[in-house]
Amino acid sequence: MTEITEQRNRDRIARRQVDKFAERRAQLAAAALQTLAELGFARTSLRDIAQNSEFSHGVLHYYFSDKIELITCCVRQYKAEYIRRYDGIVADSDSAEALQRGYGAAMATSIREEGTKHRLWYDLRNQSLFDDTFRADVEEIDQSLESMVWRIVSRYSELAGAPVVVSRRAAYAVYDGLFQHALMRYLGGDSEAAAELEQEVQRLLDRLVPNGRPAAG
Repeated sequence: MTEITEQRNRDRIARRQVDKFAERRAQLAAAALQTLAELGFARTSLRDIAQNSEFSHGVLHYYFSDKIELITCCVRQYKAEYIRRYDGIVADSDSAEALQRGYGAAMATSIREEGTKHRLWYDLRNQSLFDDTFRADVEEIDQSLESMVWRIVSRYSELAGAPVVVSRRAAYAVYDGLFQHALMRYLGGDSEAAAELEQEVQRLLDRLVPNGRPAAG
């Protein structure tokens, strides 16, 4: 019994150490995200990130083996928060109209308030076309975003009482393309890009679910 108790205590200590390590990595990734988003992947080193945060270069190196590991951690963490936000809209919407408005407004707000963070994601995704190091992480993040969009479209279909006329991949590709194009316009100084995105996001739902309620505007 004593040996079993001792082993359980060792296991608990080990789990706490793992949890603390993961928590610290999450804190560092959150602190590094803004610097990476502002400067971009190619122009940023661990030393640059350390100089723009409260953490030393040595601390960053202890928790992340290199810049690649840090950037993938940053993007994974940010996109997970982003997905939870949209899942909240799906859960809170009790009508097709409410979901339509909430989805459009959230996309427009995200462009305005988090444009550079999304730019970092597209930077990473483009880099994965040339560097296999990023590919598995990018594919996993892409799949999670595709699933998020499909949950929105599927829920809208249920609320509108009409079927979706495209596949989940097609729905994601259309929304992703719409969002990326608006992001490029907005970061390029087009002040109308976010508002136009909001309207297009709403209208697109009714194109994907054509027998549902027509979108306003």
